[in-house]
Amino acid sequence: MSALRVNIILFGIGNVGSTLVNQVIESQKFFLEKKNIDLRFPIITNSSLAFFEKAGVKNQWEANFAQSAIPFRIEDIIDYVKEQQLENLIAVDATASEEIIKNYIPLIQNGFDIVAANKKANTIHFDFYKELRRNLKKYDKSFLYETNVGAGLPVVQTINDLHFSGEKITKIRGVFSGSLSYIFNRFSSEETPFSKILLDAEKNGYTEPDSREDLSGNDVARKLLILAREIEHSVDFSDVKVSSLLLPNLNTTHSKAEYASNKHLFDKPFQVAKITQAEDHVLRYVGEFDINNKSLEVKLISVPKSSPLGQLKGADNLIEIYTKSYGEIPIVIQGAGAGKEVTARGVLTDILKIAEKIKVKEAIWL
Repeated sequence: MSALRVNIILFGIGNVGSTLVNQVIESQKFFLEKKNIDLRFPIITNSSLAFFEKAGVKNQWEANFAQSAIPFRIEDIIDYVKEQQLENLIAVDATASEEIIKNYIPLIQNGFDIVAANKKANTIHFDFYKELRRNLKKYDKSFLYETNVGAGLPVVQTINDLHFSGEKITKIRGVFSGSLSYIFNRFSSEETPFSKILLDAEKNGYTEPDSREDLSGNDVARKLLILAREIEHSVDFSDVKVSSLLLPNLNTTHSKAEYASNKHLFDKPFQVAKITQAEDHVLRYVGEFDINNKSLEVKLISVPKSSPLGQLKGADNLIEIYTKSYGEIPIVIQGAGAGKEVTARGVLTDILKIAEKIKVKEAIWL
């Protein structure tokens, strides 16, 4: 039986996108042998240019892109796949763009499944969220986004499986930010000023280019919102109560230069929070969705050192899922919640899930 050829249209060749291409090239033989699936990239784009594969030129993608990429519109991509009669189409969004999500519905309507590392489609207003899912159902297409929460960790899938098996989820709580995990894990175990650890996190690439993005709590709030919507709660970003870690005299209204030179202002308030907590407790910045109270919160809390959250190390994420069946003992998912390698691998896992689904559909048609 001939291999199933899957055509991946890749949007975004930054850290995650380029790592994904290289992972596919490395494992292509393995996927052919083990799964009878042949993954290809007929089109690769950045924000403004696209490389359209030419006959006989395969997998020299970086050189090809540099030499032959041209400006494009989404219509050009749709026309190209129709002209080339390409089937089994998966659009992979490895960007952080708000613009590209406007194209999801036209892509679905033209035969594409979608895999996204981009969180935007799942966190903008609920009307779009519903309309996207209406189209997915109408055209019988998949939209997978496991890497939206916890990079390569199986958080979205686990919560989805629990909810749609009839399990009553009562609470979701966790450390969703690798950068803030690193900062508070070190701050709890060392006698080092908060500002020094923050600088180390920036230098090591754990934070966004402007670490105020991390400290604002908005990224954690977006991940919490995605999980709340996953279990069918009609909530918007404005429903999440976010207790920012930024200070009134050191926040996003100040220039980057002012922020950079005044980070020492963080030291005193965080030291006070550290020394005034109960004995054998540590600080953790968490997102919490209490389903019974219908409250979505992002906040700094103090937990026992001996608890799963209290024992966190490095830049790991840890998500606790409380359910009616499991009672007071949560399901705990823990591991690397960031990094291009694990994120790209998570995207690849979603691609392979869709490929398997296509194989099943083809078998039914036969």
